[in-house]
Amino acid sequence: MTSLLIAVGVTVAFLLAGFAIGRIRERSHLAELDREEARLSSILLTDLRTPPPGMAVEEAHLVMGEAVIATDYWKTFAAGIRNLFGGEVQSLGTLMWRARRQARARMVAQAAQLRASVVINVRMETAEIGGGRAPITEVYAYGTALVPKQ
Repeated sequence: MTSLLIAVGVTVAFLLAGFAIGRIRERSHLAELDREEARLSSILLTDLRTPPPGMAVEEAHLVMGEAVIATDYWKTFAAGIRNLFGGEVQSLGTLMWRARRQARARMVAQAAQLRASVVINVRMETAEIGGGRAPITEVYAYGTALVPKQ
């Protein structure tokens, strides 16, 4: 009986630690993304394949950004519980949302280094990595950065 209580206690401790640490890291990451997106907000992004009307383009460059984000124990546990009953797995939805934002921010940062003002034909690809118990998601964002004529 004592070993069962210890096993349950250790499991609960890991879940609580995963919840607390994961929440702190997620909030920190979201705050960092907010700052980065605000810094890069002057660059226009579009999924259209053509430049904005009237824009004279000097250069065009392929730009890309990638993010690989792992989930924490709590989100994995919560997703497993949700899997029993069905429905939307919101805990993993935020994981995808963060990965998309991070990949997009890295792509836009690369465009900013090239002095681009617009990124057209923006696309995103996703993949699951590892396939183990803890989901890890990869998001790859790419587009064509356009540098305007001066």
